[in-house]
Amino acid sequence: MSSESFRHDSHDHFPSFSGLQVDAGDVSFSGVIGGSGPAVLLLHGYPQTHLAWRYIAPRLAHSFTVVAPDLPGYGKSKTGADCPRWTKRRVGDSLVAMMTQLGHEEFAVVGHDRGARVGYRLALDHPSRSTHYAALAVVPTLDAWNGVDMRFGLANFHWFLLAQPFDLPERLLSADPDAFIDAALGNMAGGLDDIDADALTAYRQAFRDPSVRHAMCEDYRAAAHEDLENDAADRAAGTMLQCPVLALWPDSFRGKTSPLDIWRCWASNVRGKALNGGHLLPEERPQEVTAELLPFLARR
Repeated sequence: MSSESFRHDSHDHFPSFSGLQVDAGDVSFSGVIGGSGPAVLLLHGYPQTHLAWRYIAPRLAHSFTVVAPDLPGYGKSKTGADCPRWTKRRVGDSLVAMMTQLGHEEFAVVGHDRGARVGYRLALDHPSRSTHYAALAVVPTLDAWNGVDMRFGLANFHWFLLAQPFDLPERLLSADPDAFIDAALGNMAGGLDDIDADALTAYRQAFRDPSVRHAMCEDYRAAAHEDLENDAADRAAGTMLQCPVLALWPDSFRGKTSPLDIWRCWASNVRGKALNGGHLLPEERPQEVTAELLPFLARR
């Protein structure tokens, strides 16, 4: 494990943070770490990197030790070329190993998008390690698939494209990676205005790497197979999240069931609300998200 001064394209998005480099099992995690106090693990979504937390992490660091890695295969977190698929269970296990190496036996988990799916799987599989869990802009994978209709499919076509067998999606994405990621981010945010230029450049640079695009495809393949099976097994067994849960979602959500009601099927201690904005809540509405996270995480 090593820690070094972190700069991104000569712009410091994480003042007073250090770079994170931790080898945990089959992953060489990269990201940032900063602050002091109880540990909070921030997990970004598709198709981003830990840079998605650039507005929120510095504020949380006033009260917490904040750890923000790139997910395995995303950004600069590298995995072995011949590793099995990175299911949310495997990702969660590797993150627990990373936090152990950093000296954090207990920690809160805050996840957005794919990171939120990793987060609840981690909390389900490692209840003694998880003090809090916050889900931004998602419901569990089982419930998401059960709620699929034409409107969902049109708005989230990448769920079905990226989950296709290797290597058709990888070949298609290689044709014009910048156009694809710009369309993905623009669709989630209702445009690219809420993503500053250097962050967009960083996301594009990461997405140009074939190994990163492959990792994203494997992420969605897992959601259609192993992740779904693990959720269904927990639902059948009545397995519940043992820690307090905070659910935040964009007011553009149009599902048949409220996300709050869905999460109450997975945990007994749930609170949450809709926030104005699109899917990219950490970047579109960082002040509102932080205002909800701080009192939630402070309750021990």
